[in-house]
Amino acid sequence: MAFHKKEEFGKKEQELAEIAKALSHPARIAILKVLAQKSECICGEIVDVLPLAQSTVSQHLKELKNAGLIEGTLDGPRSCYCINWKAFERFTADMASLFTSLKAKHERACNC
Repeated sequence: MAFHKKEEFGKKEQELAEIAKALSHPARIAILKVLAQKSECICGEIVDVLPLAQSTVSQHLKELKNAGLIEGTLDGPRSCYCINWKAFERFTADMASLFTSLKAKHERACNC
């Protein structure tokens, strides 16, 4: 049986990895682009513009929501989603900090 060792890493590394994982599918990037064009969007509207089945879009929305990148509300049978801009701002700042740190360490290390 395989054991996950995510717990061996810091909270910041785990959070960055979770968001990066949520962004790692092209369908999720496309969904975010659709959501960015509107203040909110119904799941069916997203399905109409993507070459994916409704169930597939729903699964991708679930992954984005679980990562905190989008927020959603249920209105009867309809699901309405919007981007969580605060989460994106935190992610952007954290990634910029990571890249700055990596570059500084690289400049002090060997020249590969």
